[in-house]
Amino acid sequence: MTRDLYKFAPKRKLTMDNNFWKVGVLFSKTGVTSVIEKTQLNATLLAIREINAAGGIHGRSIRPVVYDPESDPEKFYIYSKRLVEKDRVNMIFGCYMSSTRKAVLPVVENFNGLLWYPTLYEGYEFSNNVIYTGAAPNQNSAFLAQHLINQFGRRFYLVGSNYIYPYESNRIMRDLVESAGRSVVAEKYIPLNPSDDDITLVLSDILEKRPDVIFSTIVGSGTRLFYRKYWAAGLQPKQMPIASLTTSEAEVADMGAEVARGHITASPYFQAVDTVANQRFVHKYHAMFGADQSTNACCEAAYFQVHMFADALRKVGKINTESVRAAALGSFYNAPQGKIQIDVDNHHTYLWPKIGRVNKEGQFDIIDQVDTWVKPDPYLVNLQMTEPLFKASNDYQYEDHSSHTRH
Repeated sequence: MTRDLYKFAPKRKLTMDNNFWKVGVLFSKTGVTSVIEKTQLNATLLAIREINAAGGIHGRSIRPVVYDPESDPEKFYIYSKRLVEKDRVNMIFGCYMSSTRKAVLPVVENFNGLLWYPTLYEGYEFSNNVIYTGAAPNQNSAFLAQHLINQFGRRFYLVGSNYIYPYESNRIMRDLVESAGRSVVAEKYIPLNPSDDDITLVLSDILEKRPDVIFSTIVGSGTRLFYRKYWAAGLQPKQMPIASLTTSEAEVADMGAEVARGHITASPYFQAVDTVANQRFVHKYHAMFGADQSTNACCEAAYFQVHMFADALRKVGKINTESVRAAALGSFYNAPQGKIQIDVDNHHTYLWPKIGRVNKEGQFDIIDQVDTWVKPDPYLVNLQMTEPLFKASNDYQYEDHSSHTRH
């Protein structure tokens, strides 16, 4: 059982105190994307606890001001304004969906704050008031497209939730697929909080069109429904896998390993990453939140970005936006996924793309990966699809799940 560690977060407006550094935290504990956002919140609080336990920054602890925006862009906007206007906070760690980042963006820009954003996203954005620590499209979409093109057939089915990120990610995937001579047989969108009927309609269309691979940008509770419907229909990942950027260990745990087994995700991090830094991270995460709680890429980025902020603050000794940003840009950190760096030019992060496939334990086997970090290219300026984008680390073999009983 996950332990209740949110009780140390302030419940009311804080007064200025020279004994701590105050920061804002905006991740949803409730709402449609709370399954993944709670892991980002957990990792943020874990990093803060580690820093404070080690003596803080220049003898002062970090104090988080935490709000629950309930996966609602309007509430993200309201709480971000409250943080900067009433709580006098200029550093905000938060946001999962792009619609929520877009809601917070004008606030940090107008008040000259700094948003630390630990989520993969659709790219095509730069703000002087954001540090992007999740994957840009060239660090996941491009690698996944090449993998699918190499390993599967020619016909792709695109499905996503009805908001900014899926539309833009599907546009990128369509461009990559069609530029390689493959075809997109359909592109469908479902409500962010879909009904059973919404999923049934899409699955019926998939059964009719029989694509070779499904690219899903469904997020939140819809992920569980979609994969379970697929599984109940008797479809097989060996013949028609669901490939995703947004289905992490958190969503797999939510739907069940049996349902997710054999499906694919592209990500710079999986809990299975074999580094000393990741072993420490996973051990501490389990100790703090329970051994049954898995880490994931959005969780890992939420964790390491707090440490990168702390390193920057340690250098400059003051928490104003200009100083912290200047110290953070170009900085390195030994993250669980490997050594990373914040790019000076575009505020995104050098990351280590990987392809994972869900195993029977509900974790990801890493079946393909790069042998070096990848510079973020959020505008896909230098993308080349004519050369291999990664090298295989393992032989690609699927298990046959056809004997499994459907319920």
